[in-house]
Amino acid sequence: MAWIKTVDEKEASGVLAAIYDGARRRAGRVFNILRVQSLNPPVLQASVQLYRETTLAESPLSRGLREMIAVVVSRSNDCHY
Repeated sequence: MAWIKTVDEKEASGVLAAIYDGARRRAGRVFNILRVQSLNPPVLQASVQLYRETTLAESPLSRGLREMIAVVVSRSNDCHY
């Protein structure tokens, strides 16, 4: 099994702590998809922004359709996220 070093929520500070706090507010917890990027908070921040832009920003596609596309792609890639 692969193991990736991450920054624990209790040890997070600065930008990383803010990202973790935002995740807990949105989802009630910090998912591993965020934790695996925790060693590089600027990259994690960019990843979160990309997610927001692709799922929440104005688009000719409805949010529901965009989420459906994401689910189909995730399932096709055998990814539970």
